[in-house]
Amino acid sequence: FEWQPALKNVSSSWNVGIIDGLSGWTASVEDVPADTISRRFRYDVALVSALKDLEEDIMEGLRERGLDDSTCTSGFTVVVKESCDGMGDVSEKHGGGPAVPEKAVRFSFTVMSITIQAEGEEEAVTIFQEQKPNSELSCRPMCLMFVDESDHEMLTAILGPLVAERRAMKESRLILSIGGLLRSFRFFFRGTGYDEKMVREMEGLEASGSTYICTLCDSTRAEASQNMVLHS
Repeated sequence: FEWQPALKNVSSSWNVGIIDGLSGWTASVEDVPADTISRRFRYDVALVSALKDLEEDIMEGLRERGLDDSTCTSGFTVVVKESCDGMGDVSEKHGGGPAVPEKAVRFSFTVMSITIQAEGEEEAVTIFQEQKPNSELSCRPMCLMFVDESDHEMLTAILGPLVAERRAMKESRLILSIGGLLRSFRFFFRGTGYDEKMVREMEGLEASGSTYICTLCDSTRAEASQNMVLHS
């Protein structure tokens, strides 16, 4: 796969996944020291993997809409729902002694929908829609951190590169082989899976509450207050 233009500020290394609490980055995903506090995939690699998993669904969606897959090579738009939440206490009890407190945070994403703007058509056509957007089966974990979700500095250090990758992908398009042909995809990211506490961490807000009101769609509070029927 390829990004056009190439992603800025994104490591070309695949093994970005490990930070330990002492010396920072380690060399290999397999070589995991005991004091590892974070493991993750590179965001763009994880998205490519997700799209390849949905390859059959994408091709089936094109066929169902009567679109010739050999001409549909550009104009694909992917909406991604991001989620990040604390997993609570994940400590293991060792022997008969006290439990070692260990908090974890997981960052994950769900491919919500894929649409295509066919040439000559005014409206985009949906070729894939996630039927169970809140199911853990459709949710793809990308980063696991042994960190308390209220530890702002640690979260920022770990999620900073991930946010930089997301920012770079917004300005670029992905060229990926789906169904034997290279096709171009653009990504839209919706942070609808953050709770109030995590929104304050991620966005640096003092006030409580997310811009979004719903975990299933991207209605904002303002939109929903104007038209609740449309939202429901």
